[in-house]
Amino acid sequence: MKGQPADGSTMLQTPTSMLTIYPHIYKKLPYDPVADLAPVSLACVFDFGFAVGPAVPASVKTVPEFLAWAKANPAGANFGSPAAGSTPHFIGALLARNADVTLQHVAYRGTQPAMLDLLGGSVSAVSGPIGDITQHLASGKVRILGTSGTKRSRFAPDVPTLLEQGLEDMAFSEWFGFFLPAKASHDVVARLNTAMKQAIASKEVVDGLAGIGLEAMSSSPAELAELLKKDTAMWGPIVKKIGFTADA
Repeated sequence: MKGQPADGSTMLQTPTSMLTIYPHIYKKLPYDPVADLAPVSLACVFDFGFAVGPAVPASVKTVPEFLAWAKANPAGANFGSPAAGSTPHFIGALLARNADVTLQHVAYRGTQPAMLDLLGGSVSAVSGPIGDITQHLASGKVRILGTSGTKRSRFAPDVPTLLEQGLEDMAFSEWFGFFLPAKASHDVVARLNTAMKQAIASKEVVDGLAGIGLEAMSSSPAELAELLKKDTAMWGPIVKKIGFTADA
């Protein structure tokens, strides 16, 4: 957003990772998530799913059972995610670390390539956005073992959360937000916030986002700023615990 006009003609829509996780995994970034941006509104939120495919026996029905299976079958102890350093990557890494299981992480360029390998049996599990997984359930080859929210996902209501399965401190959701350049005036931010709230609440947007596993949700600028601050603070110790750096 640097160098862009602050009159509201240019907005940034971004997922949370670039603002809350990247500062912890990159030594230097070409932007400052706080100093360079003016929060406008949330756009949507979504949970993640942890799914298995044909490589894992049908008797494995929960995440703890998968972790036990992976410990007993090291050749198949792996999981794919959309990218190294992404929230789904860290969810899988935390599950493995907390259960004292070695799970090889396979980083893909997006969730769909990972899902194709899951369907083909060349990767045992995939951690990814719930909407990217549910679209493959009709194949009968994919089973979602757990979801990452604080409550069950509306897109997979029969699947228990990781918390329900006794996996403590394993509640993670992600969001998309709208931002302006930091020099945007309060008036411009307020007018765009009002417009964005109306658009996000429209049936067309709500239904369109739901079709890909996203839940429409707006916010005030202050609420988005606080969420950004809270999530950035949360990810710091998690990244340090896992020991991942994108600069390695």
